Amino acid sequence: MKKLGARARVVREVRAFFESRGYLEVETPIAIPSPGLDVHLDAFEAIPTGLAFAAPEPRRFLSTSPEYQMKRLLASGCSRIFQITRAFRAGERGERHNPEFTILELYRAHAGVEAIMRDTEQLVARVTGGVVRLGDRTVDVRPPLPRVTVAEAFERFAAVSESEMLRLAEHDEDRFFRVLVETVEPALAKLDRGVFVTDYPTTQASLARKKASDPRVAERFELYVAGVELCNGFGELTDAVEQRARFVADQAERARRGKPVYPIDERFLDALTRGMPDSGGNAIGLDRLIALACGATAIGDVIAFTDDEL
Repeated sequence: MKKLGARARVVREVRAFFESRGYLEVETPIAIPSPGLDVHLDAFEAIPTGLAFAAPEPRRFLSTSPEYQMKRLLASGCSRIFQITRAFRAGERGERHNPEFTILELYRAHAGVEAIMRDTEQLVARVTGGVVRLGDRTVDVRPPLPRVTVAEAFERFAAVSESEMLRLAEHDEDRFFRVLVETVEPALAKLDRGVFVTDYPTTQASLARKKASDPRVAERFELYVAGVELCNGFGELTDAVEQRARFVADQAERARRGKPVYPIDERFLDALTRGMPDSGGNAIGLDRLIALACGATAIGDVIAFTDDEL
């Protein structure tokens, strides 16, 4: 039986949480000129039909994240915004993945990653009651949740030194992810508390700014609860020149791997050039959060129809 009533309750709780903290709910387009250049994400192209005698439509892709447009709103003067919307990522199927899913994205101007992590852990505590129950197991998600850096996690759980971890992230990405997925994440899954993993190597954070005290790593974090990666948050990169350079590098890497090369969103870069305030943001897998609030890890339990049910 699908837990759709519980899903509706959590969505109401999410909206109430952000509205009580002065966030404005916004809506941005789903069909967009650039779906993002992340090497690890692939998009669906929206191809118009039945327009043989009409003017050509501009090329559009289904959004993998509303990030670019929401940051443009920050640059235009919005200070606290959130959005609950659909996102689309090709090839993502599994217990915690669906090609079409619901994403909760939030941004705060004049705030850093610590402020966003506090908002995130307070939200998770509110919708779960502070405890995630999975069968006979309970996981404590009452704030403040512990923080562990990527370097600390690799050293603690995989006996990989910081210097070796950084080398892998830059020069042997496949092995970096194997260690992360096969050793570090299973160890995190055994913890009886939710945990923020912070300070990702800069090579693994194309839209996050470098950490001022250690530019080898970026202001990026993820929250893990019972082995479920709930979110991906940043201290946002606001330098248009550096962002363009990263986009160009991502395009080159996509081409090298034989993947589709998407266009750069020039209006997003124009917004950065005009000036986006120092900001923090986070993208939360809302289906995953709802599942945890319902005592499950499979998002199919809280989605009316998964891709394989269509």
